[in-house]
Amino acid sequence: MKKLITLFVLLGFCISAEAQEKGSVLIQNATVITITDGDLEDTDVLIRDGIIREIGKDLRAPRGVETIDASGKYLMPGIIDAHSHLNGVDINEGRNPVTAEVTMEESVDPNEVGIYHALAGGATSIHLMHGSANVIGGQGETLKLRYGASQEGMKFEDAPRTIKFALGENPTRVHGQGNGIQPRTRMGVEQVIRGHFDEAIDYKRKREAYLKAKEQYDRRGRGTPPVPVAKNLRYEVLNDIIEGEILVHCHSYRSDEILMLMRVFNDYGVKNYTFQHANEAFKVAPELAKNGAHTSVFSDWWAYKFEVYYSTAYNASILNANGVINSINSDNDQLLRTLNHEAAKVVRYGNTSVNDALKMITLHPAIQLGIDDRVGSIEEGKHGDVVIWDGHPFSIYSKAVMTFVDGKKYFDLENDPDDMRIQINPGTDFEDGANHREIISRRKDDSCLQDAFILFQN
Repeated sequence: MKKLITLFVLLGFCISAEAQEKGSVLIQNATVITITDGDLEDTDVLIRDGIIREIGKDLRAPRGVETIDASGKYLMPGIIDAHSHLNGVDINEGRNPVTAEVTMEESVDPNEVGIYHALAGGATSIHLMHGSANVIGGQGETLKLRYGASQEGMKFEDAPRTIKFALGENPTRVHGQGNGIQPRTRMGVEQVIRGHFDEAIDYKRKREAYLKAKEQYDRRGRGTPPVPVAKNLRYEVLNDIIEGEILVHCHSYRSDEILMLMRVFNDYGVKNYTFQHANEAFKVAPELAKNGAHTSVFSDWWAYKFEVYYSTAYNASILNANGVINSINSDNDQLLRTLNHEAAKVVRYGNTSVNDALKMITLHPAIQLGIDDRVGSIEEGKHGDVVIWDGHPFSIYSKAVMTFVDGKKYFDLENDPDDMRIQINPGTDFEDGANHREIISRRKDDSCLQDAFILFQN
């Protein structure tokens, strides 16, 4: 009899483990912050196979699915950071003002312990970005924080392609002052964009004409073969931008350069773009709304370089009041762990509603990354990327209790190991690691310019 009982217990554990492995869990009795449908008191959320299947009261867990009692707690969508360099191996390819052909796809360190720290702060997805050394930099990578997965396993499946642009001091300093090449001024930045767009359009015309002529020549088998036009990956990517297949995320600060890029994009028909940082965006909020441009800003960081002095903590609220889809981003590993507090500041500065402020770290960054059909709110059919908090996420006293990605538990406060590093060097203490230096440095170094000046150190 004892053997039979033991067998049933083991079988139950196996079924439960299998359900969790597939991303299945029932969270009961929580205050559910849906983002799109208000706050639901004493409500259950059933996630099966990584997808939110049911939202309601008195839901029953299917066989083997873990049940979590979240009475007195809050359940919200996972936090999404639209601007992160969290686990990037190489950030800047700084030898040319335009490097659209490079990508962050393979520049991902899946073993970075900061991923676990971010999960402990309720984050579930990030936009890993190229740096801002280039006017047109490399392509980004949208990631799910599946800590312990491979590079490929961290990718947000079928997320739209993105690319990094940069205006202002960064590209002029790296190229004009550092390499002695265009751009050296802000007007040079505009010309680099226009010039390369024109070159890309011209390339496409010639390339298509060549391919058509080659096809005809191959079919006839006689005549003079056409002069080849080699495939150019940089121009291919630029044409994808113009044709709307790649979302632009542009490092920017000053209002005049924000207006400039919107004029350029209007001339070339580019849509679906987000101004990152955008400290002076509040000055041109109506223009941003009119053009359908998005913004992703800091809550209150400024004055760390000259072009960032004219700023205000009311930036996000002003943009929101003007109908601009705005998010709050981190650009810093430490800040990524506390984006809920950064969003809370928007309520303090400008009286933005709590729900609108929460959108700035959930639904709005999802919209800006083109993944809002799958994440950013708690709705049936969306991914099971959710966080349980022991109090309202805007309270400085609240802590993330559990964080789920695709219904799988990646962080559990009550069962938090002392050391979550995946790769451990026995001769190195955690305090000696690079991640710790990054955490305590705060804004000492510009994250977007990481690796940009290696060229000038020798």
